Amino acid sequence: MDLRYTPAQQAFRAEVRAWLRANAPQESFASYDTREGFEQHRQWEAQLATAGFSSLTWPKELGGRGSDLIEWLIFEEEYWAIDAPQRVNQNGILLFGPTLMEFGTPEQKARFLPRTARCDDMWAQGWSEPNAGSDMAAISSKAIRDGDHYIVTGQKTWSTRAVFANWLFGLFRSDPNSFRHHGLSYLLVPLDAPGITIRPIRALNGKEAFAEIFFDNVRVPVENRLGDEGQGWHVAMATAGFERGLLLRSPARYQRTAQKLVQLYRKHQASADRDPSIREAVNRAWMGAEAYTLASYHTVAKLAQGGSIGAEASTNKIFWSELDLLLHETALRILGARAELVDDAETHDWLEGFLFAQAGPIYAGSNEIQRNIIAERVLGMPKA
Repeated sequence: MDLRYTPAQQAFRAEVRAWLRANAPQESFASYDTREGFEQHRQWEAQLATAGFSSLTWPKELGGRGSDLIEWLIFEEEYWAIDAPQRVNQNGILLFGPTLMEFGTPEQKARFLPRTARCDDMWAQGWSEPNAGSDMAAISSKAIRDGDHYIVTGQKTWSTRAVFANWLFGLFRSDPNSFRHHGLSYLLVPLDAPGITIRPIRALNGKEAFAEIFFDNVRVPVENRLGDEGQGWHVAMATAGFERGLLLRSPARYQRTAQKLVQLYRKHQASADRDPSIREAVNRAWMGAEAYTLASYHTVAKLAQGGSIGAEASTNKIFWSELDLLLHETALRILGARAELVDDAETHDWLEGFLFAQAGPIYAGSNEIQRNIIAERVLGMPKA
């Protein structure tokens, strides 16, 4: 693998670095799981969009820059290196946007993509239900056709960003007599539509990161369906592939966290070295972040040569979610029990990151489900 950058890529890196140094916020935002923080992050995303950095790989006419994935990786490296704000519209830009470009009509693309790039539209996910968590095929919320509308009834839960978002993409059962993966349709639902009730769900840190959504005879235009009726599972699996695969968790995120972990270890080395396994865990975490980076560049090279990301996206999802746990668990081992008593920004960030990392093996499809997918579709083993 040739990891040398072209002159054009080096020039792009210099452009990104200069723009971020001149424009990135100097003070930290409030959490984007609060109304104040959400609006701060949304305005920053809009500023990124104006500069062409919000949705790099989208076509220019649809709100992007037309960059390739190597430039996206370069941008992510520069972005995380300066600890810029986390991206609040990941659902729209990294998951919904690529799905819409693959399955949407020209009218849908023109309607939604530029607004999403500017963060005029903020998206929530509508997958999980009370009886359908990681098993999305068990979805029971209905969308029954009534002329040029669907009448949507049911409930979604654990919907990320739904408290503050204005749109939702999700799966609904459009054939009430269907079973499992069949008879599902992928709908785009405005969250201010009559009949929708949104109730916040507080996360471990007390913030309103999620919500449950109730649909009481909500009318959704048929033109808001993405893909063919009854083919929603196929569309949703493309979204899940983007989530589990390359886009949702860039390697630069973990490289930066690994760098901070090394710094934390060196700061507390005298006490940390009392347990030799901590030093080993720091080394494993750093090597894991570097391995994930090399694997991501390998995947990008494969895509550039006409390949695709298939079921192996499940291996990627397991790796980054467990790497995140290793990074933050190791940091808390270094800090020790006193971490809960120390009131400084560094310790707070590690504690918040640790709490968030607990969700990694669950969202985007639980790791147990991913291991089943790997066994059946990658290794060719029989179903249990």
